[in-house]
Amino acid sequence: MDLELIVQNKQEAIQAEELGAHRVELVSGMKEGGLTPSYGTIKQVLESVEIPVQIMVRPHSYHFCYTEGDFQVICEDIEMITKLGGNRIVFGALHKNGTVHEEKLLEIIRQFPDIDITFHRAFDEVRSQETAYRTLLKFKKNVKRILTSGREANCDKGKDQLAKLVKLSYEQQGPSIMPGSGLSPENIATINRSVGAEQYHFGSAVRVDGSFAKELSQSAIQRIQKELM
Repeated sequence: MDLELIVQNKQEAIQAEELGAHRVELVSGMKEGGLTPSYGTIKQVLESVEIPVQIMVRPHSYHFCYTEGDFQVICEDIEMITKLGGNRIVFGALHKNGTVHEEKLLEIIRQFPDIDITFHRAFDEVRSQETAYRTLLKFKKNVKRILTSGREANCDKGKDQLAKLVKLSYEQQGPSIMPGSGLSPENIATINRSVGAEQYHFGSAVRVDGSFAKELSQSAIQRIQKELM
């Protein structure tokens, strides 16, 4: 069972690795839902841990329908990440009609053919998650996982949909479904029994006082690990 934790800097990434995280998602601007971190932060984190680092590539928090100017920024940020030695990003782009923007995904993969992509919670804003999954299936060589709460505010409310998506992912042998949003030490066992995913994504619930302004909570992480054994 893989445990992915949100981190914001070098110190948190080191702590996450020490506490047994299998992977981290590096972000800035958590109050905005997660934005692209700075060059310096990315460099420090990549140089400081051995576990995989998925780096958020999101230029703003307005929406997931990116202009050509936005997309130029996105590609330049990915180029910077690769020059720093990274090859893992967290990204998602949609059309205004609520479908996956295949052309932008294709262009990223054309420019960066070895990139490992987590398609983020833009997936929770698509018109049909089943249709969107089958679209992303075309890109499974690069789109390795999908972060989602099952189109609900949190994974508890979305657990039935998450279970359907996990089943679909197994049937199609495509991108893994990674539940995230509202997961906690208190509910992870129940949700895991319903959903049956192989990886889970945690944010504020593994922080002291549930705050991104505070450090990771060793006791919360250990409890989650015990619940998922």
